[in-house]
Amino acid sequence: MIDKLTLDDPRYPARLKEIPDPPRLLYVKAKSRLDSNDLARTIAVVGTRHMTKYGAEVTRKLVRQLVANGFTIVSGMAYGIDTVAHRAAIDAGGKTIAVLGCGIDIIWPPSNARLYSQIGEEGHGAIVSEMSPGVAPNKDVFKTRNRIISGLSLGVVVTEGAENSGALITARYAAEQGREVFAVPGPITSPLSSAPARLIKEGATLVETVEDILDEFNYR
Repeated sequence: MIDKLTLDDPRYPARLKEIPDPPRLLYVKAKSRLDSNDLARTIAVVGTRHMTKYGAEVTRKLVRQLVANGFTIVSGMAYGIDTVAHRAAIDAGGKTIAVLGCGIDIIWPPSNARLYSQIGEEGHGAIVSEMSPGVAPNKDVFKTRNRIISGLSLGVVVTEGAENSGALITARYAAEQGREVFAVPGPITSPLSSAPARLIKEGATLVETVEDILDEFNYR
């Protein structure tokens, strides 16, 4: 079932209303409504589509630990880090929210058909989009949807990305929205460590363990 939530709908995520330009209409596909506990501790985990073994490993580890500490994982269901983050959340028994860069009825990428079903139809979270059903994925939509990923979240964790990674756009939105920004350092020999390195230089919290994230929120 697909719900259409307007800004005055009590089911509309309260945290998302806080951003300067919240979606006036939000499409949500879920087996059951996410409750207040699911939405209280939401954190985005994002990164490159062309991940390395290291990037996948640290993403799985952090997501498992975040879920164990009561977090719902938000990401964009793209190839790479996003997909790993969603799957790790489900495997850990947690909830996850996928923010699409297309109409909510379109599975993109098609290889994530099973993941789409798990999140939107089998009770593992929710699929959301501001795009009307039938809108095809495109570059501009992917950029603007990133503000929703960060807007739904207390903070954004970037685990791996190149110098021009789209994850940097999400991190920029997070900073503008007053959200926390976290970055996982990587090997300096890898070009996919460039995005986290830049964020750390700009003041993002360096993440080596989940405690680095918990401490920022005083959750320990």
